[in-house]
Amino acid sequence: MSEPSHSTSKIEIRALRKSFGSNEVLKNINLDVAKGGVVALIGPSGSGKSTLLRCINLLVVPDGGSVRVADTRFAFGDGSNLPDVKTLARFRATTGMVFQHFNLFPHMTTLQNVMEGPLTVRRMARADAEKLARAQLAKVGLAEKADQYPATLSGGQKQRVAIARALAMEPDVMLFDEATSALDPELVGEVLNVIQQLASEGMTMVIVTHEIAFAREVADRLIFMRDGVVVEEGPARQVIDNPREAATRAFLSHFHRTGALPPANATS
Repeated sequence: MSEPSHSTSKIEIRALRKSFGSNEVLKNINLDVAKGGVVALIGPSGSGKSTLLRCINLLVVPDGGSVRVADTRFAFGDGSNLPDVKTLARFRATTGMVFQHFNLFPHMTTLQNVMEGPLTVRRMARADAEKLARAQLAKVGLAEKADQYPATLSGGQKQRVAIARALAMEPDVMLFDEATSALDPELVGEVLNVIQQLASEGMTMVIVTHEIAFAREVADRLIFMRDGVVVEEGPARQVIDNPREAATRAFLSHFHRTGALPPANATS
């Protein structure tokens, strides 16, 4: 059930719970993301990060708690009715999602892929949808690839098209689920640059990532999850450089050892 809310946060999660069978994946999660805020979720595999992200746009329906994005709120459990298909579709249109794998339509050009959402979901006139799609492709540096098909693009280019496609819906928030994990190392930077540009423009974002150095630079806040709970959260540099919890220190020690992060207490 949706209802307006007047909180200053763009995303508000309260007492969120989710189980798959006997496996409790999310345990009483609370999260606020301010308008224009960038929150990075880190943690070991199986910690619940991706499930939390998918609960934000209801690709995964929670078992309990509440989810609010902008002015639309849903409550779950305790006899609450699940939202109908049309309500869900409208809601998801306001929450842009970028996955590990690009999920582009192979039979459509780059331009057609980006136009598809505005045409079919937003019922935009074709000329307006094309103008919007070309603008979003230019934003991610791919204006010249408009007439190419996905098979001709690199992995990094495909992911940038996927970002442009999400942006074409003009969402309230952007959600990134390990957006660079399927890319060759030399292609990661071009996608991270686009995300960093969005952050500088004030897009509200939640990013699940293993790119800890990137999270340190771009995120306002960082949340470390393990076993379905939030173990530690705070300003990104503070959590990464001086984690309070032993579990956070143990997780981050790998990145310090491999040189993926500057030494603790570094000022840069």
